Amino acid sequence: MNTANIKKYAPKARNVFIAAVTKQAARYGVTANGIKPIEQRGDVTLIGEQAFPKVVFQPRRALERVVEQMGFGQAMEQAAYSWFNRLCAIRYMEVHGYLDHGRRVLSSADGEAGTPQILDDCLDITLPGLSPETVTELKLDGNKDEELYRELLLAQCRALHDAMPFLFEAVDDATELLLPDNLTKTDSLIRELIRAIPEDNWQDVEIIGWLYQFYISEKKDQVMGKVVKSEDIPAATQLFTPNWIVQYLVQNSVGRQWLQTYPDSPLRSQMPYFIEPGEQPPEVQAQLADTVPDVIDPESIKVLDPACGSGHILVEAYKVLKAIYEERGYRSRDIPQQILKHNLFGLDIDDRAGQLAGFALMMLAREDDRRLFSRIAEGEVTLNVLSLKETGHLNLPQLWQDLNLSGDWQQGSSQSLFESEQTDLSSASADERYQLLQRTLERFEEAKTFGSLIEVPEEDAAPLQALVEELEQLARTGDVMQKPAAETLLPYVRQAWILAQRYDSVIANPPYMGSKGMNARLKDFAKNSYPHAKSDLFAIFIERGFELLRPFGFNAMVTMQSWMFLSSYESLRLKILKDSSIECMVHMANMVMGIAFGTAATVCKKAGSSLTRGAYCFVEYENIGDDGRPAQFPPLNERNLKAAKQNEMAE
Repeated sequence: MNTANIKKYAPKARNVFIAAVTKQAARYGVTANGIKPIEQRGDVTLIGEQAFPKVVFQPRRALERVVEQMGFGQAMEQAAYSWFNRLCAIRYMEVHGYLDHGRRVLSSADGEAGTPQILDDCLDITLPGLSPETVTELKLDGNKDEELYRELLLAQCRALHDAMPFLFEAVDDATELLLPDNLTKTDSLIRELIRAIPEDNWQDVEIIGWLYQFYISEKKDQVMGKVVKSEDIPAATQLFTPNWIVQYLVQNSVGRQWLQTYPDSPLRSQMPYFIEPGEQPPEVQAQLADTVPDVIDPESIKVLDPACGSGHILVEAYKVLKAIYEERGYRSRDIPQQILKHNLFGLDIDDRAGQLAGFALMMLAREDDRRLFSRIAEGEVTLNVLSLKETGHLNLPQLWQDLNLSGDWQQGSSQSLFESEQTDLSSASADERYQLLQRTLERFEEAKTFGSLIEVPEEDAAPLQALVEELEQLARTGDVMQKPAAETLLPYVRQAWILAQRYDSVIANPPYMGSKGMNARLKDFAKNSYPHAKSDLFAIFIERGFELLRPFGFNAMVTMQSWMFLSSYESLRLKILKDSSIECMVHMANMVMGIAFGTAATVCKKAGSSLTRGAYCFVEYENIGDDGRPAQFPPLNERNLKAAKQNEMAE
């Protein structure tokens, strides 16, 4: 993909969006200098001395709470992210024809930066919560296009909420209040989005990751080289992975697992970056014979990206898994929900990146299943891609009482809510589910700092899954107290469940941050929990990847090259060579990944034989073509790679 237009647009867009939502916040009396008092009088909301409609009251109070919780600057940054992500998501969907009504929401019918098609055709469009009478009245007025378009855009966001609540939050929240004005003007931020990025750039879902990468590039420059606050860790550590490297990692982990059992699979011909394992010593062949299963159920394959960013690795894993399901004869329309439910898992500390990762996966799945959005809304399909959430603000005793799990919640009744058995927390403490919730929430008090490094015992996986299912049922059928309590707790229980499981492949471009950039809590954690890898987060994630794997699973990561030779990583190297095998590695020179240091894309097998002969190749910057791919990478059936024994890397 040619990223020139995206690189030029996205950094400027960040500043424009932040300025726009800041202006909108000031309109409602919320600024960096303070918050004006608010009160409701009849059908009027008073902010200072200015009158607003009654409906402004709740969103404005919600905005106050957000600002009080995270600070004004961070709140504006978050709102800007949200609207940038939403508009980019709608743009992608309208280009691909994924919106149910078939009209374009941001551009004109011909795709240009003119009057949005939805505004021209508004009388023929039905959207949830959109009043036909209001639309007709505003349209016939002739001078209220701005107000009408705002209603249409918000209605479109509401319509997408059921399928993508992680990206399109519930109606009447603070983010909706901060939707900028003047959206129909020729210089609006929507028109600029349409003009700046040609429509042919929106054909590949990869654009979502590039938009985010360049959007945060200026913030990344601001925090690099400093001790990084928890809220700035995403900007300081995220790096978008070029597509060929992603293919290499996925094909030599997920693809390798499949080909070990099915060496004649047609999948081999679909993986241009798969490295043939080559001839192995008898001891390695014997281990393979003992450990490689005779049969693999596609639904049993579990893949985790513990630092998923905008989802590039998960998207590529989806493609390989889809080919595996097709090989096994699954119906095309059933494959997406199988992959999303059983196979793919992703976590990140960045809320906005998590949104985009979920969106990118959904768009890929939507290509194969036209009913995907409705299946998700109806609970048939589950997306296991989450941004990790912190738990310090939760009141577990109150939430437990609201859940009323010891009562007759199946009938939707909370009649025993205030009985002594339910309100007496001594009885709650004896309930294994309460104990599970208690220790789970304690683990995630600093989730934005430690992310996927938080350890959840494997033995908790089954009870956490059972609790997820119980909370999901309550969220659908519970009473007025149970439903919101279940919805509140579900994300925390689900993120714990993901970290408690063990995977066949852990694939990542983990965060890069040396110990000098770590805040005190993170530095202490690294020293105490990962003494072999404490010098940098990327090395810690290498070690963490093995912990999250099943025996003989694949740890596939692209990292800085320094772990291969610096003395500070000697114990890490020895541990890797002792406890795993290096199956293959691509060592890349400076600038191959667009950064001024060398990197290595390495695939290791947990508990693999130390006698394994890995395949290694070196890629120089001069060999990278105009498309960003290595021009000299060995073709599929001509692997001219140097075989080397593992101990050569330890020297």
